[in-house]
Amino acid sequence: MFGMEEMMRQVQNLQTKIRRLQKDLEERVYEGTSGGGVVKAFVNGKKMLLKIEISKEVVGDDVGMLEDMVVAAVEEAQRKADEAAKEEMRRITGSL
Repeated sequence: MFGMEEMMRQVQNLQTKIRRLQKDLEERVYEGTSGGGVVKAFVNGKKMLLKIEISKEVVGDDVGMLEDMVVAAVEEAQRKADEAAKEEMRRITGSL
């Protein structure tokens, strides 16, 4: 029975760590860029878009290109949020 009790304690400890990690990740901000940094997108750990920054030099007649750069920057920021979450989960659950 001691083995089962110890395993349950480890599972509870892991659940606590995962909840803390999820909260921590939600509060982090990830930046994605495109167009050499002229468009920046910021998302939180839930991948919710927080802010877009667009350099004055890129605002012009080519709206289509600007739209594409915004999408690319948002996608990069979301990818970074995903990668950070996966890496942190691997770190926490690595001993299992």
